[in-house]
Amino acid sequence: MHIVHLMASPFVGGPERQVLGVARHLPAPFRTTFLSFAEHGLARPFIEEARREGFAAIELRANAPRLLKCIGEVARELRERKADLLCTSGYKPDLIGWRAARRAGVPVVAIAHGWTAATFRVRCYEALDRRALRCVDAVVAVSQAQAAKLRRAGVSETRITTILNAIGDEAFAPAEPEFREALLKQFPSPPRLIVGAAGRLSREKDIALLIDAAAQVAAQQPDVGFVVLGEGPLRAALSDQIGRLGLRGRFILPGFRPDVAKYLPHFDVAVLSSKTEGMPVVLLEAFAAGVPMVATAVGGIPEVLEDGKSGYLVRSGDATALAGRIAELLRDDGKRLAMGRHAQEHVRRGFSCQQQAGRYADLFLRLGATRAPLLQ
Repeated sequence: MHIVHLMASPFVGGPERQVLGVARHLPAPFRTTFLSFAEHGLARPFIEEARREGFAAIELRANAPRLLKCIGEVARELRERKADLLCTSGYKPDLIGWRAARRAGVPVVAIAHGWTAATFRVRCYEALDRRALRCVDAVVAVSQAQAAKLRRAGVSETRITTILNAIGDEAFAPAEPEFREALLKQFPSPPRLIVGAAGRLSREKDIALLIDAAAQVAAQQPDVGFVVLGEGPLRAALSDQIGRLGLRGRFILPGFRPDVAKYLPHFDVAVLSSKTEGMPVVLLEAFAAGVPMVATAVGGIPEVLEDGKSGYLVRSGDATALAGRIAELLRDDGKRLAMGRHAQEHVRRGFSCQQQAGRYADLFLRLGATRAPLLQ
């Protein structure tokens, strides 16, 4: 069975790692091809990564706003490659992909990784996406919380399948000491303990909340450094905030790292300060690395993080609560290590790529037994 994924990937982030993981772990009767909009050249790292893993990966020529050309090109690729099913990720692939799939006469599955509401423009596209998701053959929600959002958006219950995000065996690899050394070199004076986060520097990740919390922690614990691995439109504003709060040299923004999972084992405490999430892959990766997390109780986070066992949940927007829980873990080495061990065992048991791929295989086979009607 030939599965074609349609992507719009400006970098290799959580959704990209998830679809690659699914493709790697599908059983032998399946084969996978990736199509991606060029995104002004930004999609090439994802395309190259897919090719390195042995998959066919094609950079599409057409792009928005030439929607009819986009639909035509995707439909042509589906026909020529004899696709059995199209799988889309994100509002642009969803909006274009379901029309192209109808033209090509193949079923279409959309993976709802989550909506960010990052800007007014994104909110408009995501509103259109909610409407498009009512029309596809099936929608995969990456968490129960995302499934609830889909139902509120008007997607039929019969079309929703919840398949949680997952991590592969490589996430449990032993820590490589040189990556902690690389982190420590980012600081003018190396700290004893590192509080870390990884994510886009954008509104929905609320790194500003983490900076406010860091100022409270730093006032009491001078041997702690803070680092956020990621890039995004709020870098300048966040750098200004770091300076205003006297955290220059204590709170570091080193930029995007494609090998972010290599750094996670060297965080003493991980943090997610988001306003909204689907099912954050970095949470699973931090747990696989044996690192406890303090996170806001949004989206699918409470479905993974057991409060008081693998870390702590706090209210979104509450910097004082976030600071308090971070400081508590930093002060208690025994609790921090015990929570890290519990977190690692929890994701090892319940969030494997093999389990995830099996559920996708069942869904693909069920939908592949039918063919969507050709659009006249």
